[in-house]
Amino acid sequence: MYEWGTGKSCIYKNHLHLVFTTKYRRNVFTAEMLECVKSVIDETCKQMDCELLEFGGEDDHVHMMVAVHPKVAVSNLVSKLKRKSS
Repeated sequence: MYEWGTGKSCIYKNHLHLVFTTKYRRNVFTAEMLECVKSVIDETCKQMDCELLEFGGEDDHVHMMVAVHPKVAVSNLVSKLKRKSS
């Protein structure tokens, strides 16, 4: 379904399913806000040498599937995504 990635000395397929929720699961996201969050997350993923594969959300949470290069630490990616999207 998804292609294998290649690096200098590796072949990889690292996919993360991330879910960001609002505080107390409050219903705050509108369709316009979800589009804005999607563009910010896509831009941030490109900066960190990652790829946003899928994105979706509802009123109180956001789902995303991200392909991550092995050189990127998952904790750094998540912290940068949360920081930029807030």
